[in-house]
Amino acid sequence: MTPEDVENTAVELRDAVLRLRAELGRVIVGQRETIDGVIFALLANGHVLLEGVPGLGKTLLVKALAQSLALEVSRIQFTPDLMPADIIGTQTLHETKDGPTITFEPGPIFRQLVLADEINRANPRTQAALLEAMAERQVTVDGRSRPLGPPFFVMATENPIDMEGTYPLPEAQADRFLIKLVVPQPDRDTLLGILDVEPGDRLARVNVVLDREALLRFQAHVASLPAADHVRGRIVDLTLRSRPENLPPRHAGHVALGMSPRGAQALLATARARAACAGRLQVALEDVDAVCTPVMRHRLLLTFAARASGVSAEHVIDTLLTGR
Repeated sequence: MTPEDVENTAVELRDAVLRLRAELGRVIVGQRETIDGVIFALLANGHVLLEGVPGLGKTLLVKALAQSLALEVSRIQFTPDLMPADIIGTQTLHETKDGPTITFEPGPIFRQLVLADEINRANPRTQAALLEAMAERQVTVDGRSRPLGPPFFVMATENPIDMEGTYPLPEAQADRFLIKLVVPQPDRDTLLGILDVEPGDRLARVNVVLDREALLRFQAHVASLPAADHVRGRIVDLTLRSRPENLPPRHAGHVALGMSPRGAQALLATARARAACAGRLQVALEDVDAVCTPVMRHRLLLTFAARASGVSAEHVIDTLLTGR
């Protein structure tokens, strides 16, 4: 692409994000940070983990996003008895005029936008099946690989781990999510806005903002944005500081495992998406710092001492960012 083409794509992407943000904002009231995080992950070609109690509009957000992008969407309700085949699909035997024939019946994972609802209510084996498909963007059935997408975007929801009947995601599996967003409880003004319009009425007014080809083009543009050495250095420094042996004294003994190299890659990818959404052609330090919390919060393994003291991953990340 010529420099002029790159600039035109940047402007087109920024304008499309403004329209997408407006469409989603008509359905999801008072969740600007959550909406932006989802858009960043979508453009960075990653997956999103949403944490929040039931009833905060997570499923509604997925439906609105699918409608605004004209994507094929599926919903997988995770339960303790859900099996991997319920997600991936199964081989079935059919009788035909030529004799018995085995065909593959694809599962709900074969959609462009997948809502994995209450993922931490499923058993670890089923969780692993979904997260393996997310990582490899393909599934293998009977020795044959079947691609997923593009695009292929998973939005998984989970309940807080202290709720009954939940299985916490292992660290290696949680690391597959580009970002984790914590959906807050609405305040009084937000609740009043939610009561004004029925969800079905709001969804009916959502317009298509992007098509598949434009989304893939924007994802390629985001992946190509340059990051200067000082920006990359900031990412490396944050990654190294998150390790237990490098933590400041106030958080000594609070972190058992810091951010991995995959986390550093996720931080750069998400920062690129944020820069692109602002119409910029390169990543700035402010982009890295702004997305550090959602990228890092599920990648820090806290110790029992930290949890007993009321120290959260957000507390540690704030210290890493400010140096205090």
